[in-house]
Amino acid sequence: MALKDAAELAERTEARAAAVKATFAAMANDPALRRKREAKELRQRFGVGYIESEDYRRVMALLRQVANGQRLRVDDLAWLKTEADYCWTDEMQRAWHALEAAALTKAWESSGDPWNAVNASGHWRQAGEPERALRLTEAALARDGSNLKLRSALATTRGGAMRDLRRLDEAKALASEAHELTSSDYRPCTLLGAVHIELGDLPTGHEWYAKAETLGAPRHAIDHELRGLLVRSSSQEQQRIREYLLRQDPERFAWLRHWPGNGQSSAHSKSAQTMSRKDRTAFVEAGRHDHRSR
Repeated sequence: MALKDAAELAERTEARAAAVKATFAAMANDPALRRKREAKELRQRFGVGYIESEDYRRVMALLRQVANGQRLRVDDLAWLKTEADYCWTDEMQRAWHALEAAALTKAWESSGDPWNAVNASGHWRQAGEPERALRLTEAALARDGSNLKLRSALATTRGGAMRDLRRLDEAKALASEAHELTSSDYRPCTLLGAVHIELGDLPTGHEWYAKAETLGAPRHAIDHELRGLLVRSSSQEQQRIREYLLRQDPERFAWLRHWPGNGQSSAHSKSAQTMSRKDRTAFVEAGRHDHRSR
């Protein structure tokens, strides 16, 4: 009798397991459930949480596009950065920059246009791959390093990659070289400002940032860079930088009085959220990587 009961129990257990398996198989094949699961996985991949209902279809289409290795159109990118900037996450930014970097690197290799290498280097840095920026700029300098304006641009972006890798002395040397080549360009000045501050020389860093502003560097772009620099610094160093800049110009750096309580960070999306729609659009334009206008 006990053997019979055990056999029946085993049979019932096996039947239940088969029913559960069949249910999950049916759910896996259900188109609606499959779409929901894929959408959830896609949002998790790019760190996107809740999406406003009016933005949902377009945001998801753009996430799928990037996931499939397809570059975004200019109008879609501008909309994502300004109208749906809460979805312009760090993960999304890195993925987009990687796509742009790969496309521009390929364009440089096929066309020989060295400005594609300059812009590709900036995107590799933003994608979190400064080593690739260094390899690319080294090759571009060897091939196209005779033009002063181009050499300055390559030295600047190469110096930025050195800074990313904490090779600060090399970054300073490259930024100095770039400034000597094109003394009217603010980009080497902003790099020199950041590097000197990170090396602990606050007066010289402040001077270079001030010079960059006089040469046309957008103030909000400098502040955005300073926020990123502060985020990467220790608490003690943050306090030292804040106090120094506020002593130099309390009105210019008034926003530092509330650091870090203002909730700002180095992320583009978080700093852009505090701006009006008009200002955010201007911020997007100022942050573009196209150096051809130099």
